[in-house]
This record gives sequence, C-alpha cells and structure tokens, in this order.
Amino acid sequence: MSTTADPLSVLGSLPGVADSVESVRKSVDRVYGHRVMRRRSNEITSEAALRGARGSAALAGADWALEEVRRRSDFGGKDEARAIGAALRLTAEAGQLLSIWRQSPLRVLARLHLVAAGVQDEAVGRPRQAGEPVDEPLIEVALPDADEVAGRLEGLSRLIVEGSSAPALVTAAVVHGELLALRPFGSYNGLVARAAERIVLVGSGLDPKSVCPAEVGHAELGRAAYCAALDGYVSGTPEGMAAWIVHCGKAVELGARESTAVCEALQRGAA
Repeated sequence: MSTTADPLSVLGSLPGVADSVESVRKSVDRVYGHRVMRRRSNEITSEAALRGARGSAALAGADWALEEVRRRSDFGGKDEARAIGAALRLTAEAGQLLSIWRQSPLRVLARLHLVAAGVQDEAVGRPRQAGEPVDEPLIEVALPDADEVAGRLEGLSRLIVEGSSAPALVTAAVVHGELLALRPFGSYNGLVARAAERIVLVGSGLDPKSVCPAEVGHAELGRAAYCAALDGYVSGTPEGMAAWIVHCGKAVELGARESTAVCEALQRGAA
C-alpha cells in the first residue's frame, strides 16, 4: 500500500483510468435518465439484483440460465445450487449493509460471508487462520498466509473508514481485487468480493438504486479475462492496477447496458 495520505486517489491518475471513470458515468447516467426508471425503478432494481446474482454465481462455477435461477426456489444440495443460493442471499443482504460499510467494513465482510455460507460454524464469518484451507478453485493467484491477510484487511478497512477522493469505480475495484487476492475466508470469497464491490458502487452514490450490476458484466467478459485482469492487480504494477480498474469499469458499463435493455423491454411491454 502507498504511504500517501490518500493512496487510492493516486490510482485515479493511472493511464486509462480517468477515461474509464468517465465512460462508466455516462453509461450509468443513461440508465438513470431512461423514462422507465422514473416510473418503475423498483422493478429495474429487482431485475438487476437477480441478474447480478446469476452473473456472480457464474463466475463461481455455477453458470445457470437466468430463467432457471428465476424459476427455482430450492438451492440446497449440489455445489452449483448452493452457489446460486449464496449469490442471491448476498445480493439481497448487500443493500442492508450500506450504512455500516463506511464505519466497519470488516464487520460487513464477516456478515457477507455468514450470509453466503448459510450455516453456523466457528470458521464462518471470520478470516481464516494459519493452516485452514480455502475452497476457491477458480482463483489461482498465490494465496497469502493468514498473517498477511489480517494485516492487509486492516489496511483495507482503514482506507474505507478514512475515505478517499478517488472515484467510486477505483475504490470498488480495489476492494474487489484485494478480497479476491486475499481470499480471507475458507469459502465463497469471490461472491463476497463481488458483493462488496456492489456495496461500494451503491453506497458511493454512483449507482444508488443498484441498477448497474457489475456482476453481469464480469460474467459477460468471461472468467479468463477476469482472472487475467486479477493477475494485473496482484502484480501491483501501475499497468496491472490500471488494467484491473478498467476491466471493472467495463463490467459496470455492461451491467448498465443490461438494465438499459430491461428498461427498453418494459417500455415495449415485452417484459
């Protein structure tokens, strides 16, 4: 982490990041300016939540069709069904944690993991300890040890609590990337990381009605691109960090495009 007073703001000046921030803003404004949003924003929010959960679960290895996710009510049993259920629960829970995030991000992360796991266990809702395994097979970057995880989580928490002048996209991308890199919990780290990204985007005011699901975009861009961009974040180089932030920006834009399409369909009476 940088030793400057506002290390996140430095990332906003990396090549390509300012352009990405501006492009995201235009995409978000397009959704919010749609005439359907003025009358049926709750429907758009609900649909974005469903599609976002489906996208996040797809990146966790449970790539179900949207209508299957919409139809099902039982998400127990097999791993894929549990991942879908966890993603849906997290999407619903994220909106309840906005007021806590800026004061106690670690508390929010613990709650997110508890909600995702859906079980009571001594290892659920707390950072992993030395020697405890991590079930996150789709993320292959080197796994930091428990001491490093604890230190970096504290550093991330300080950044959030102290605040930053950095654009919301930059903060959201760093929170997302850091949690993926650390994998602080024994399971569901990817789902938790993407839920935390959503919390930042909504709580910052960039997407206050939560209608631009970045998870949709991450899934559309694909797992290979997601992992490649994460490699850039983990490298810590300016180029790698910029590439990750820009990748997250593209995901938000694609999420905004998805909701714009939903608005258009509602306007035509087709959905």
